[in-house]
Amino acid sequence: MKKVLLLILAAMIILSGCTGNTNENEASEETGGNETVIINIPTAATTGALYPLGSSIANLWNGELDYVRANAQASNGGIDNLNLLQSREAQVSMAVTSVMYQSYKGEGTFEGRPNEKLRVISGLYYNPNQVVVGKESNINNLKDIAGKNFASGAPGSTTEVETNLHLTEAGVSYPDGLKVQFIGFTEAIDLMRNRQLDGAWIMAGLPTAAVTEITTTANGKLVSIEEDVITQLQEKYPWYAKYTIPAGTYDGQEEDVITTAIKMAIFTTADISEDVVYDLTKSFWENIDTLKQSNNALKDLKIEDAVTDLAGLPLHDGAIKYYKEVGILK
Repeated sequence: MKKVLLLILAAMIILSGCTGNTNENEASEETGGNETVIINIPTAATTGALYPLGSSIANLWNGELDYVRANAQASNGGIDNLNLLQSREAQVSMAVTSVMYQSYKGEGTFEGRPNEKLRVISGLYYNPNQVVVGKESNINNLKDIAGKNFASGAPGSTTEVETNLHLTEAGVSYPDGLKVQFIGFTEAIDLMRNRQLDGAWIMAGLPTAAVTEITTTANGKLVSIEEDVITQLQEKYPWYAKYTIPAGTYDGQEEDVITTAIKMAIFTTADISEDVVYDLTKSFWENIDTLKQSNNALKDLKIEDAVTDLAGLPLHDGAIKYYKEVGILK
């Protein structure tokens, strides 16, 4: 009996030691030790600018940092990405600063569940709102969308939130004041080609493949947002900028189009160590020219843009360390 008890006690000690080692390895993986760091990067629909950008960043980090295993995948966009970060299913992702601000503060879609661990790695490019309509729809401003058959984006998506905010500010009751189709870019293209849709709200970096498709194959055009609507939105929300889509960006676009835009940013969580995020940030910026070759949305990006127009959101300590090192932060 004594021998049996001693064997049981020895087994318990061994199992306890194994559990302790497992926890140590998990902590090492999170805090940037020698273990492999897994980085899941949800992006957006495959027809937008974020999916190829996320794939390029994942490939870059895999090639440059031997301890990182990064993987990009399609998602439902910014709100989905922020939820995945908060549930720890994602470690790095991208979204516009408006929904990042709401997630950090626990407002809007994220009401009652603030993510105080949300941190910025870098600001990117401006993501303009693009209102694309059929040339025969008689839509020439936001007010004209009232009563029309209009695609506002997938339910709960960043695009759908933007449609709601802008139309409400323009005096159009949303969603009851129009015939809303809660669909994404790809479905909107097909419906506009078949003249089953008057227009669609699209938010993505220039040029956007979906807008190019609609203007070239579905007799579409871009509509400017009214100046008073832009001013009112800027007074209410800290993330909006007035933005010009230059003439010639899309087929048949002979004039500049005035709209709103929000800075797109790469974000992470405070759970990732300073050393890891420093390496991610450094690798991103030291290889920015390579990323620009395959991602047109980054063509005008400068390192100074990394820390501006972030709606007051905190940078990650690892990113701060790098930006101080290169002299854009004191």
